[in-house]
Order: sequence, then structure tokens, then C-alpha cells
Amino acid sequence: MSLRERDTVVRELMDDPDCDPARLAATLRRFDTVNRLISGWGRVYRRVLAPHLATLGRPARVLDLGSGGGDVVSRLAALARRDGLDATWLGADPDPRAHAVASARSQPGVDFRCADSAELLREGAAFDVVLSNHVLHHLDAPGLAAFAADSLALSRGPVLHADIRRSPAAYALYAVGITPLAPGTFLRTDGLRSIRRSYRPAELGAALGSCWTVHQPAPFRLLAVGAGRA
Repeated sequence: MSLRERDTVVRELMDDPDCDPARLAATLRRFDTVNRLISGWGRVYRRVLAPHLATLGRPARVLDLGSGGGDVVSRLAALARRDGLDATWLGADPDPRAHAVASARSQPGVDFRCADSAELLREGAAFDVVLSNHVLHHLDAPGLAAFAADSLALSRGPVLHADIRRSPAAYALYAVGITPLAPGTFLRTDGLRSIRRSYRPAELGAALGSCWTVHQPAPFRLLAVGAGRA
């Protein structure tokens, strides 16, 4: 196996609509621990998200597209509350299995919907920030283009798409490090497949186009940043 090029053929087990529902639910719940360890959202919050919310001078609306088990948007909401930032948060995911897990995290100011970006656009929704975590590498080329365009159309401010940076080191470290968390889940198999499907900076920049800037906010991480058009 080579990581020189993206593997666009391999698919994560959790993307199979017929995958084991108990293992899927366990995977989505355990993403909370995994994302706290590797996602880099704490740094993105401090450097990008919190400063933007602080400048608005009014309550903000933040959307997490493809929110999965809801851990990222819940964590960001908690950080904002700690810092006295007034915001409401919405996690949207079209997969009812993910929505069922995320709904358990609902709380005042944090809601979840079983919906995709196209549905939100049809409703005329607009947000001050749109973000996603680990969505881009799941998408084929037309899906990526549509997701990126919809996210820009939904945001009045920054759009932040975070994902994995493909590398042999990321693959080797994840293969070992995930072992204690993997039993009863898809975390090991799907995590390694996700790395194989993920981008390098120049690849993601080329795939998204010139209106996006791709940063590397943490080791083995990418952050695509765009300016909303809502």
C-alpha cells in the first residue's frame, strides 16, 4: 500500500447503510475522545473561531455540517460559554443514525437536525460561521464541490473545514495509538481508511479551488478556510 496518492476507491465501513448499528453508534460516541486527542479544534477555536465570534457584537449562529455524533459542536459550544461568547449552535447531519446519537447531546443553545446543506439552503438559513470535521475525505469530486459551495452559501462569515493530512507517519501512529479505543467500534479500520482517502495540502487546494486557503493548524491536520457569501 502506498500513500503517495489518495485512495478514492476504499470506503469506510461506517458509510455502509447496512453496517452494524451497535458498532456504528459506539464509533460515533467514541469520536469524542478521538477528536479531543487529534482534531486540533481547540487551537482553531482559540485562533480563528473565538476571535471572530467576539467581534460580532451580537449573538452568533454557528453550523456544523455533517456533525456526526455531535461531539465537536458540543465541545466548541462549551468553550464559547466558558469565554462568555453568546452563540447558538446547530449540528446538521443527513444520516438518521448519526442524528440519533447526536441528539443525546442536545442542550440549551445546542440543537441537532437530520438535514443536509441543500435542505438548509432551501429554507433560507444563514449562519455566522459554518464548519465541518472529517467530512471532506468522504466525498467524491461532485460531492465535494457541492458541499463546499453550499457551505459558502450558508455562511455570512468564515467557513472552516477541518480534515486529516495524509502521511505515512499519521498512518503508523494512528494504527498503534487507536488500539485501546478501538474494541467494539469501526475506529481502527475506518480511521486508517480515512487517512488513505485524505488529502495533502496542495491536493485539497486544487480540489476546492482558488477561493479557499488550506492551512495546517496542527500535526497531521488540514483546515480549509473560505469566506461565506450568504
